[in-house]
Amino acid sequence: MNDYKVNDLQDIVLNLFHKECTPIHRYASFDYCFNYFQESTAELLEADIEKSCLELAFYLASWGMLRGSSFLLQKSVKHYEPLIKYIIQLKKDNHNIWNIDAHNYNNNSIQTILEVYKNITSLIMGNDKSNRHLVLTTKIMLGVFGCVPAFDQYFTNTFREICKNFHGKNGFRSVNKNNLKHIKNFYEANKEVIEILRNKIHTLDFNTGDFTQRKYTRAKIIDMYGFAKGFYKEY
Repeated sequence: MNDYKVNDLQDIVLNLFHKECTPIHRYASFDYCFNYFQESTAELLEADIEKSCLELAFYLASWGMLRGSSFLLQKSVKHYEPLIKYIIQLKKDNHNIWNIDAHNYNNNSIQTILEVYKNITSLIMGNDKSNRHLVLTTKIMLGVFGCVPAFDQYFTNTFREICKNFHGKNGFRSVNKNNLKHIKNFYEANKEVIEILRNKIHTLDFNTGDFTQRKYTRAKIIDMYGFAKGFYKEY
């Protein structure tokens, strides 16, 4: 596990990422989206599907998924309705995707992640058959369930470097069993610091602007590290 150990996790997460997270910063859009889907019952989500679509869409917009090159820029908020209905059904079924985090990745939970990933990709991509779903689908899964990091270019560049001793620099180009196991190993190697950070970092409340009692997930902490390290290294 020592190969996954890093010495700058706390500094990167707190000083390069989280200090920017104020109630009006784009980073807070994760908090509002995550709070909404975690707190809402299936009945509440279903009672106002338009609001549920808007919550998800604005989070994605804040995180670059509606920039000019994105096919979502050509879609109205109605495009998200089938996906919201799927999320509602997962609530009604008490699907275990809501309880998965980096600390409990195993063969069964990884299979669940892959199943939900496939279904979300199909619903959000529609007739678009391109391979642009990696970043989009993982951002959705992070913002709604908090179960996986978002596999954007900054995160994946960081983790290719961390895991280069295992598979060179060709990894983290898809969500698969092998890459999820690397994330689990990263958690285990840095468990103490990640748990300390979880106790320090809670989501922001939209109405008050104060911190809630809801902790960031372990996958979100890992996402913050991978994103911020990759982003600031490049810029």
